[in-house]
Amino acid sequence: MALLGAGGSSAVVRASELPTDLRSTDAAAGGSPAGSADTVILVHVLGAVAHPGLYRLSGDARVMDAIAAAGGLDPAADPAGVNLARVLSDGEQLVVPAVGEVPPPAVDGQPEAAGGMHGGLVDLNTATVADLDTLPRIGPALAQRILDWRVAHGRFSSVDDLRQVSGIGDKTFDGLRELVRV
Repeated sequence: MALLGAGGSSAVVRASELPTDLRSTDAAAGGSPAGSADTVILVHVLGAVAHPGLYRLSGDARVMDAIAAAGGLDPAADPAGVNLARVLSDGEQLVVPAVGEVPPPAVDGQPEAAGGMHGGLVDLNTATVADLDTLPRIGPALAQRILDWRVAHGRFSSVDDLRQVSGIGDKTFDGLRELVRV
């Protein structure tokens, strides 16, 4: 992980250097990683953290990894204001609220507190069954199959991956294409 600082300087923080309680533990828990550790994503971390800024993180990074890269929570931070276990997306802006602050409903179209919703679109990589159930032609059973596919195959790399989910044919996919994102 690296911080992109002013003047182009870059401070590297490797996941192995993080305290054990701040590292992502997907593999250790026996689950498949949600993203690929080989890919790199950029996340803008701001709010109640020690060093707000733009960070390069591994593709399987979670909110807790971004906060650790930003030097940890500020003493005024409200850790309950963000889902520390949520998987991050490339280009995301993560706002950590202070105690008493309400997390903003949207920052550059990317709400932190709204589950799988980002800018009005359902994010296939963070959505819950309830989020997916809001989509046309998706009921609880099909929503669960989408989550099961995500667990079995890792993150959706494109919206087209939906075609691989059992029960999503061309007509259903055409109705979803403009309502979802990765």
